[in-house]
Amino acid sequence: MAEAVATKTAWKLHEITAHSSNVSSLVLGKTSGRLLATGGDDCRVNIWSVNKPNCIMSLTGHTSPIESLQVNTNEKLIVAGSQSGSIRVWDLEAAKILRSLLGHKANICSLDFHPYGSIVASGSLDTNIKLWDVRKKSCVFRYKGHTEAVRCLRFSPDGKWLASAADDHTVKLWDLVAGKLVFEFREHTGPVNVVEFHPNEYLLASGSSDRTVRFWDLEKFQVVSCIEEEATPVRCVLFNPDGCCLYSGFQDSLRVYGWEPERCFDMVLVNWGKVADLSVRNNQLIGVSFAQSTVSSFVVDLSRVTKSDSIPHGLIRDDEPLVPPAPTGSSLRRIYDRPSTSCSKPQRVKHNSESERRSPSSEDDRDEKESKAEIQNPEDYNEIFQPKNAICRTPPRNSEPFPAPPEDEPIAAKEAVKPTRAPHVQMLLPKQELLPNPVQRPPIASSASLTRAEPLVIPAARNEPIGLKASDFLPAVKNQSQTELVDEEAISQIRKGHETMCVVLTSRRKNLDTVQAVWSSSDIKNSVDSAVAINDLSVVVDLLNIVNQKPSLWKLDLCAIVLPQVEKLLESKYESYVQTGCTSLKLILQRFLPLITDILAAPPSVGVDITREERLHKCRLCYKQLKNISGIIKNKSGLSGRHGSTFQELHLLMAVLE
Repeated sequence: MAEAVATKTAWKLHEITAHSSNVSSLVLGKTSGRLLATGGDDCRVNIWSVNKPNCIMSLTGHTSPIESLQVNTNEKLIVAGSQSGSIRVWDLEAAKILRSLLGHKANICSLDFHPYGSIVASGSLDTNIKLWDVRKKSCVFRYKGHTEAVRCLRFSPDGKWLASAADDHTVKLWDLVAGKLVFEFREHTGPVNVVEFHPNEYLLASGSSDRTVRFWDLEKFQVVSCIEEEATPVRCVLFNPDGCCLYSGFQDSLRVYGWEPERCFDMVLVNWGKVADLSVRNNQLIGVSFAQSTVSSFVVDLSRVTKSDSIPHGLIRDDEPLVPPAPTGSSLRRIYDRPSTSCSKPQRVKHNSESERRSPSSEDDRDEKESKAEIQNPEDYNEIFQPKNAICRTPPRNSEPFPAPPEDEPIAAKEAVKPTRAPHVQMLLPKQELLPNPVQRPPIASSASLTRAEPLVIPAARNEPIGLKASDFLPAVKNQSQTELVDEEAISQIRKGHETMCVVLTSRRKNLDTVQAVWSSSDIKNSVDSAVAINDLSVVVDLLNIVNQKPSLWKLDLCAIVLPQVEKLLESKYESYVQTGCTSLKLILQRFLPLITDILAAPPSVGVDITREERLHKCRLCYKQLKNISGIIKNKSGLSGRHGSTFQELHLLMAVLE
């Protein structure tokens, strides 16, 4: 009898090149767990099936990079928000544009569909939240209250509440019927990236850049518990469909939490990098991440993950209809009242009639011409999006789970499934060894693009050194004949440059020790002075990364010292330096720019006031430096992608200087 083969708990499903430029957003369909939508700096929205490498459909019409995506509950509609503030809704089954919604003045940072109606919620960098009726192409309500970008929106399971998370460190709960703020949760100390409602109980979870996950009671409006053990920002959270636990995605790991009391049931290492979205189907968790133009999908076998203290694995089917749990001590709260057919206020969109699927009205003719749904793979399209009159629809609700690879063997998925490129995608291929009888292919890029060169911007997160190849560290093979490599010779090649790197790192450590000693014996201002005097930007970055986490340390004289260094960081080729510079500049603008402008605009004082004169001198110095930096920010605000959003936000904050 054959022995059972051990399989992996988590594995990489496959990897695709999703766009011709950087991927800027993506979303998974939560119902099927198989639908994937990606948005890119190429202004396109591409539709994929998670287990297939081919692009099914490409949606065009946006004229600026896609910043946010969302798919509705039945996975028939998709909404995309762009960097320019425009929103477009497509009907995936009819393969056409449904609505174009205009009204926001800045980037669309978050979107969500109402669970029972034709309402779309949008949150923007302009701090506004808007509700749109897709049928009428109109904004039906606007919520104002956040002071910074709205990063996440979620409707409650009963469709009566809307939760919003923002960079102003708050989570707000809005009543859709009354049209007003219900409560504001202020306990987070950093930007809040994500919120999620419990599927049954009046409970809300939020994840923040302050590295905490907080649980909120929506009856008593108070904190239930807070988990503070993580070392990286919380990127995405998702409740298990039965509500027994919360899955939280971190850098290269998945954690499973309970909240009464707060505890971590399990932790699974997954090499997904910065995971962007999660979905649960067939007792498997699917996670997707992106880096530059590549999107990777991963699977975690939940049957091998601890999800509670008492419930055995395998007794709960994640794909069964939700049933309110039995009372279990103090953890039971009020249960959402889900309408049987439609919500009282927003009515369900009826897609069966041709009038509801009509093309945009005459005033939208231009958008209709500019917006297209290009079906790239008719076979997959017909499989996933059946015609509107069909009874059956795939991906089927009882789709099979992804097979787990053996524990001992490497995953062969990459070799077995060759991803195809989305429309207009141009991949820069590395140099490859010639294979016997090579097949002639049309050139994808010019020969100049194949030569190695250091990029203009070096990414902060990468899996390999910039400008290095493993072959550079190995002895040259003469006459292209295969020779056996001697261990000593390989080690000798690898150690080239090792001494130099050790000297550089030792020097950096010594400089940091000097700065730390000054901080311990004096104050933060003198320690920053010493870091600047060392004339090493890496030391300044290390110090600012610490200071940025404690806004209370910042004073006006510290701003005067740091701003010239911020200018250098913004011009750096290293992405991590630019990020640190942007964080410091944003903090200075929010805390000190109003003070600086008020002091400079105030009338001169009568008599001699030494303290006021010193403060005035510092304000003039900071103002002059901010004016210099504003030119850099203005030039970079036209960039696309994540950095473009950051520079646009800084440009808005610096508008008072113009």
